[in-house]
Amino acid sequence: MSEYLTYALVLLSLGAYVVLDGYDLGVGMLSLFDRDERRRREYNELIATAWDANESWIILAGVALWAGLPGAYATVLPGVYPPLIAMLFAVILRGMGLEFQSASGTYRRGWGLLFGGASLAVALCQGLVIGAVLSGLPQQGGHFTGDALAWLTPYSVLCALGLVCVYLLAGAAWLQDKTEGTAHAWAGRLGRPLLGATVVAALVLGFGPEVADPQHFPFEQPLRAALFWLAVAAAAVCGAVAWYGFGRRPDWRPFAAVLGAEAAGLLALVAATVPVVVPPSLTLHEASSPHGSQVFLVVGVGLCMPFVLAYNIYAWWVFRGKFREPERQAAAATTAPDDRSADGTAAPFTPRPESRVVVIVRRTLLTLLGILLAAVSQDIFGGESTWVDPLGVALLAGTALVAWILGDRRATRLGEYDLPGGLPGDLPGALPGGERP
Repeated sequence: MSEYLTYALVLLSLGAYVVLDGYDLGVGMLSLFDRDERRRREYNELIATAWDANESWIILAGVALWAGLPGAYATVLPGVYPPLIAMLFAVILRGMGLEFQSASGTYRRGWGLLFGGASLAVALCQGLVIGAVLSGLPQQGGHFTGDALAWLTPYSVLCALGLVCVYLLAGAAWLQDKTEGTAHAWAGRLGRPLLGATVVAALVLGFGPEVADPQHFPFEQPLRAALFWLAVAAAAVCGAVAWYGFGRRPDWRPFAAVLGAEAAGLLALVAATVPVVVPPSLTLHEASSPHGSQVFLVVGVGLCMPFVLAYNIYAWWVFRGKFREPERQAAAATTAPDDRSADGTAAPFTPRPESRVVVIVRRTLLTLLGILLAAVSQDIFGGESTWVDPLGVALLAGTALVAWILGDRRATRLGEYDLPGGLPGDLPGALPGGERP
């Protein structure tokens, strides 16, 4: 019974990731096809409000798969190393492009292209991994037996293209819900063609494994067949609602329908394959870890999920409604709204400097906390009963603090920011009032 709970946690985490992170990957890819730089910046600012919360789910999925289904983890990972590593690099580049673009005063084409291109790379790599798993990785006795290119099959390529269509559709639906003006109209026009492409991809991918090897899907079992076709019917209904809703009010309807169709599609896939977790033959029982590990995982990950969900809900609530690009004016950035001089004009606003001692204490505690977590992780997961050597702890802590302080001093010399404890006017070469020559 515990292995089914673990399987449910893995599916819930993966499903939440596909549903939530899918739309912001789609928006990133759509930014590649939009020539209007103002709208591109709007897309970046819109995604910056939620992308980190959405990606938290894939971490939970990886932990649950590694600890709860080690057989599946050990079989799948060696077979999909190249696309998986490429996906991780693309995720890093995508976050870098998004954050640097958001921090710039105007739209920077290079960062925007990095964000969009990395989003496309992430979607393609995920599709290749999913397609490789569904088409059946070479395995024997729960061990991968294929070569380095076993993940590259015609079905995995089709699955990658199909997942791109799904994410683009979710991104268009999200833009209709969150934007106004030309971006809203553009998303409404894109929705129906993308929905048609997604339906075609779903039909091709849905019948692909069945034609290749019908024994993967034992639909002669009445309950399995009923659940599968109910999920397919629900996906079809959601698709029809999305088709009708694109370009019409209320704007949230296409996005809700697309999310429902994605969830129904995942349920149909589970109904068709369970208890097989890695086609063609690795079952849930064979891939599961011992009962004690299962219980530990269910409790640990199960307690984490409400916090991750609360994080998502809070982010959605704070940034609810239509997105509007704020006015980027220098006066607004340097002036507090209620600070007025004697003559009624706006006075320069200077944040209260933080004590240097407080900064050093806080960063020391954070560094020690990181080392403590690393030591505990080694004890728990490394099979060792000893702590990290005290000399190693001291060297790591000292190195981290020295690097941190040197970095702060260099940034201060360059004028990138004011080191706590000083005012803007105290910087070398500063003019009265905090200005720099």
